[in-house]
Amino acid sequence: MRPILLKGHERSITCVKFNYDGDLLFTASKDHTPSVWKSADGDRLGTFNGHKGTIWDLDCNRLSTHLLTASADASAKLWSCKTGECIRTYTHRGPVRGVAWAEGSKMFATISDPFVEHNAKICVYDVDSDTPKLEIDLPKDNSNKRVNPTNIVWMPLNEYLFVTFDNGAIRLYDPTTGNEEEEIMAHEKKINRVSFNKDKTMFITASTDFTAKLHDAIDLKHHKTYKTDRPVNDAVISETKDHILLGGGQDAMSVTTTSGKVGKFDTRFFHLVYEDEFGTVKGHFGPINALDINPNGLSYASGAEDGYIRLHFFDKTYLDMKDPVPEETIDGEEKVAEP
Repeated sequence: MRPILLKGHERSITCVKFNYDGDLLFTASKDHTPSVWKSADGDRLGTFNGHKGTIWDLDCNRLSTHLLTASADASAKLWSCKTGECIRTYTHRGPVRGVAWAEGSKMFATISDPFVEHNAKICVYDVDSDTPKLEIDLPKDNSNKRVNPTNIVWMPLNEYLFVTFDNGAIRLYDPTTGNEEEEIMAHEKKINRVSFNKDKTMFITASTDFTAKLHDAIDLKHHKTYKTDRPVNDAVISETKDHILLGGGQDAMSVTTTSGKVGKFDTRFFHLVYEDEFGTVKGHFGPINALDINPNGLSYASGAEDGYIRLHFFDKTYLDMKDPVPEETIDGEEKVAEP
């Protein structure tokens, strides 16, 4: 597997995302400056300058014309992908943890952390308005403990807002009324990341409880669990194979006292159906914080606590790999299923 090392950030990586077409890679870190790269050769095309805090999340629209960023400086910003110019700033009361475009790219949603007396909030904005058209307050739970949102995604046809929380819960909210429609407890601990497949029929959650779980996006039913021996910081679903990629490692605070081998800073490959781990890719010197796989299935990107992004191109052996379980016997021969 051939990796390209992308060094453009000064601090640990928080988010890596390919655009819809897979020709651009957007990255964010704790150094306040998101970047965009060509996914074919790793050339950096530019940066988006203007934030004053850690960039926790970003999202590019369907046509790759505009980028949204969520920052710890209590703001979300709208950028032009072509010029890198900041078009609009959306001010929040607390650090903005996540951001997501709605289908149609006419509106978007953000999640923000609690700050002083202000609770955590979910906000829905029209792109051309500085003020949210809907605010959903997230008060303390029954035990007087704050439950903070960690990720937000729009469901198909903008029917629901899908939000994950640091207590392992997943909730669906109505984006028009703000009512909570459904809640499930998917994990025992914090959900670090959630990733959907391209047509949003499945999603996978990555948690600090050492597991990643695959769910049906229609009824939120749990189907598969991928168990590891370390916190899982991100997990993605391959679009071209029945494979799952997991990234993580032990707590970042103890990285300096741990060697790369012991810390287990590698990307792990699992079979989606059989839940078996069949491979690892090493290279990082800190926990992997972010993963994404190119929609064309030919490459994937990983970003870690060491500040590096590794852009990996799959070799022919992996791309030609067949499903290990044969389908059926035809004329006395075993026919191997296509991946």
